[in-house]
Amino acid sequence: MFKWKDWTIMEKNEHPTSIAYAVGFLLLLFSNVSAQIRYSITEEVKKGTVVGNIAKDLGLDTNSLKERGCRIVPGSTESLFQVNQHDGLLYVKEIIDRETVCERTSPCLINLKTVLDNPLEIHYVVVEVLDVNDHSPSFSEKVARLEISESGLPGLRIQLQAARDADVGQFAVQEYKLSHNDHFRLEIKDRGKDGKIPVLNLLRPLDRETKASHRLLLTAIDGGKPPRSGSVQILVDVLDINDNMPVFTKDVYAVHLKENSPLGTTVIQINATDLDDGSNGEVIYSFGNNVDRKILDIFRIDPTTGEIIVQGLLDFETAESYDIDVQASDKGSAQFKTDKSVLINIVDLNDNVPEIEVTSFSRAVAEDARLGTTVALISVYDLDSGNNGKVVCSLSDDIPFTLSPSTQDKMYSLVTKSPLDREKQSGYNVRIIASDSGVPMLSSEKYIHIVVSDVNDNSPTFPLSHYTFYITENNNPSASLFSVRASDPDEDSNSLISYHIPREERDHSSFLNINHESGVIVAHKSFDFETLKTFQFHVVATDGGTNSRSSNVTVHVFILDDNDNPPVILHPVSSNGSAEGVEEVPRNVPAGHLVTKVRAYDADIGYNGWLLFSLQEVSDQTLFGLDRYTGRIRTLRSFTETDEAQHKLVILVKDNGNVSLSATATVVVKLGEPKEAISASDVKSVSKAEDESNVTFYLMITLGSVSALFIASIIMLVVMQCSKPRELSAAKYLQETNYDGTLCHSIQYRSGEKRYMLVGPRMSIGSTIVPGSNGNTLVVPDRRSTLAEPQTTPNPIEMNTWSYRGRPT
Repeated sequence: MFKWKDWTIMEKNEHPTSIAYAVGFLLLLFSNVSAQIRYSITEEVKKGTVVGNIAKDLGLDTNSLKERGCRIVPGSTESLFQVNQHDGLLYVKEIIDRETVCERTSPCLINLKTVLDNPLEIHYVVVEVLDVNDHSPSFSEKVARLEISESGLPGLRIQLQAARDADVGQFAVQEYKLSHNDHFRLEIKDRGKDGKIPVLNLLRPLDRETKASHRLLLTAIDGGKPPRSGSVQILVDVLDINDNMPVFTKDVYAVHLKENSPLGTTVIQINATDLDDGSNGEVIYSFGNNVDRKILDIFRIDPTTGEIIVQGLLDFETAESYDIDVQASDKGSAQFKTDKSVLINIVDLNDNVPEIEVTSFSRAVAEDARLGTTVALISVYDLDSGNNGKVVCSLSDDIPFTLSPSTQDKMYSLVTKSPLDREKQSGYNVRIIASDSGVPMLSSEKYIHIVVSDVNDNSPTFPLSHYTFYITENNNPSASLFSVRASDPDEDSNSLISYHIPREERDHSSFLNINHESGVIVAHKSFDFETLKTFQFHVVATDGGTNSRSSNVTVHVFILDDNDNPPVILHPVSSNGSAEGVEEVPRNVPAGHLVTKVRAYDADIGYNGWLLFSLQEVSDQTLFGLDRYTGRIRTLRSFTETDEAQHKLVILVKDNGNVSLSATATVVVKLGEPKEAISASDVKSVSKAEDESNVTFYLMITLGSVSALFIASIIMLVVMQCSKPRELSAAKYLQETNYDGTLCHSIQYRSGEKRYMLVGPRMSIGSTIVPGSNGNTLVVPDRRSTLAEPQTTPNPIEMNTWSYRGRPT
């Protein structure tokens, strides 16, 4: 509980009044209860004067005060008050002097802290000590002396020492009074919280010969009732007049002084005289009251001799001359002063290095800036004068800049004198040299860094004139195939390259996609060598400049064959489409008789399309034989009467891929009755044998022709690499008389780090060899490199490669 009581205790016979002003609030802090009460008493009350009833004001049980030990916590002022533990009354223990306790502080508050135990309670009591007018105003001295020259003019104001009063408020000094006189009157200046100040004002001139001194009485009065007062006696002594002034011996004082003169150098000596006697005639010298502080740091004057002496650094560039006011004063009681001007001219020396200032500078200049473009405005300064201040400015050699003099003196323009190329040099450290014409010559230099800013003057470039990539068919869709990369020597956005495939090439854009940032190319579908063997497209690289530049490169893509097609049996084929057939052979055919020929086709090329034949099942291994390469089935011996009438042969046809694929054909051989035209059959067999011999002969001719054409193609390749023809127009045809085997032919050659194999399926009658065709060109990878690398070898189309294009057997 918080209660606020205000008790006012009056001194002597006045009854104490209880003014019920109290504001309470509840403050709970842990388990402690605190409250605050405020009382008011006047100073100087008697011992035992009751200040207030703490128990009543706090609502405490008076019966338990003693048991709970009601007390005042010791402090600096606890000895002034005491609490009665029986009734809870707070009374004065010692006589209180407000000026001793609070000096001039107002209001004067004494804070007491009372404590009760079990339970612990803390109560704060504030006692305000009210001031009474128990002090009189007083002056610091009994007699105050003033000296005023008889030459003093009316209106002269002299501030007097103010009186002091230990009381405050209305009991402090309120007014001053001056004894009656004819020459002075009193003014009061109110200084607010600092009190009132008496000021003595001269009403008429003083005459020392009439009255040498004046006695005045100044009285200070406070605001008490009744008021208290104090006084001081003021003695005014009238001084004699000093009626002669000092006179300088020269009308003009002027001198020349070199800058940087050493300290202690005497510049000039001035002299003045005074006709008065005694102290009124003794002259002292000083600088005038308005002399700048900087001059006082450089010069000093001897007050006795009048010599002006150097005591600081002299700099012509700081000041070319000094016009110094000096004074000659006598030592009279009322001094007379005479002013004179001394002119000191500073002589310039070449002691300043030229200064270079870049007043307006663009730190970056575009590389396409025109000749004569202003890069910087350069000012040169030399604080010296004459030839010492004449400056010549120059630049370092081997830079594309020059200095152009401006219409203003000592101002130059730094301009371009030759073309700039940021890609060759992105910045220049320009050395500017400034030299004066003094003796000795002084010079300085300054470096400025000029950045050549980029403009989009370079197109993206690819490292190769064209790219060649080889991709195995059945690739994984959406997987990265390969990438192209271009570079741009420009910087920032001008070198930021994006890639795209032109919309005009819609055939490729439908199944190809290029990452605009990385140049990685992805196919949306798997390639099929049997459908598409090669294609080409263009990739355009565009930079990010404002006026964008672009370039393109041709990409050649070759699809490599994979063994993804099994052999297809062309003969024998039954009516229902199965690989089965029935052959009737007379029993009287001789050994070597051609029973039939198994014909097969593989859509793959090279080793993947190279077919081999083998007998998987045969009823009599001594009776039939199978040619491994041609698929011809012949009799190994003549039939006998004991041989069965029907024989079943199962033929396996497989390719030569890494993982070979195969197919089977079934041939049923039925033995028939002998025919009479055996001789005719033999003739036919012999004729066929002769035909086979002819086929072998023509095959040799064909292979020789191919070899010759291959050598010719190599020669043409060299010629084309030199002449770069656009396309080939010649075509040669080679016919075979009669060959329908299944052996795959190939020709290999090396170019650079790649080995090329020219392959084709089985040749037969009507086969052609077409120069420039890359339909069946197989690239055999070198073990030292991967297929995914860009190839620097020419496009196989340009290499005049050869392949076989023929019908299947």
